[in-house]
Amino acid sequence: MKTALSIAGSDSSGGAGIQADLKAMTLNGVYAMSAITALTAQNTTGVRAIEEVSPQFLAHQIDAVFEDIRPDAVKIGMVASSALIHQISERLAFYQTQNIVVDPVMVATSGAKLISDEAIEALKSKLLPIATVITPNIEEAELLADYSIKNEQDMMKAAQIISEKYQCNVLCKGGHRINDANDYLYGEGFDQWFYGQRIDNPNTHGTGCTLSSAIAAYLAQGFSLVESIRQAKDYLSGALADGLDIGQGSGPMNHAFLLKQLNTQANQG
Repeated sequence: MKTALSIAGSDSSGGAGIQADLKAMTLNGVYAMSAITALTAQNTTGVRAIEEVSPQFLAHQIDAVFEDIRPDAVKIGMVASSALIHQISERLAFYQTQNIVVDPVMVATSGAKLISDEAIEALKSKLLPIATVITPNIEEAELLADYSIKNEQDMMKAAQIISEKYQCNVLCKGGHRINDANDYLYGEGFDQWFYGQRIDNPNTHGTGCTLSSAIAAYLAQGFSLVESIRQAKDYLSGALADGLDIGQGSGPMNHAFLLKQLNTQANQG
């Protein structure tokens, strides 16, 4: 059985982060493992408390996985500090890791920046160049490309700018800002749209985590990048169409609050 590792934050209610990653990886056919960057106490109504792990402890987690059950793919999600980013980059380089999917969690859907400039620069220089593919949403793509995105043509231009600047393949996710869940892949040998249909489901917390983890799962099994994205989008669409509604919360959890608190904690530390 193929294996995949998620390096991300924990969501105690199971909707996003490590928990969503493990579910997506398992349901898409691989043995899932984790290295946790931060603990959170949260549910469908909000975040109550957070604790970021130390860079040394994160390195121990990654080493423990690679030394026993080497992952065939790695997904990197929420990493709020530059020290953790540097540690991830160093350990993955040491193990000559392949099939790396980076979900660059940097910007809220409101457009608010969620992590410090220092952490963003570390992500740009250390994680993007080693990625097999990165999966920014529109707000994140605008930040990485320094380019305003108003339509699908702008999506294509931004993806090209990011790919050429950081030498990585880019899956720019359209979502509600631009289109009906149409995503654009650009990179060396790639120039392709993946079309999707909008699903009327308000419970979209964790969709980015799920998509990137599913892509990693298919890469781990030896599928091409294009086929991995296609199957991951099919899986996510099916999950949203099922319309699972749990908890008493009226909407998705506040990731902006979570990451801002992590950033504050990192700066104080």
